[in-house]
Amino acid sequence: MSEIVVVYELDKPTAGDAEPSVLRVHAVPAAPGMTAVAGPRTYCGRDTFAMEVSSWRPGEHPGDAWYDPQYASLVCAACADAV
Repeated sequence: MSEIVVVYELDKPTAGDAEPSVLRVHAVPAAPGMTAVAGPRTYCGRDTFAMEVSSWRPGEHPGDAWYDPQYASLVCAACADAV
């Protein structure tokens, strides 16, 4: 399997919000020849254009989940099944 990049699907912040919040965590195959650049589609088939690449790198955490544990409840089930 190719390198996995973790991306965040974000909500749109309202006027009072300082930052958008994470709605869902997705896994993406890395772009060819890259390890930290997301490919165009998540494992569940969503476009990654408007998603934010996470600083969490699964390869840097052997034995851990592919996603940052603080977002465990937000992991996309289809991406998790594919990984």
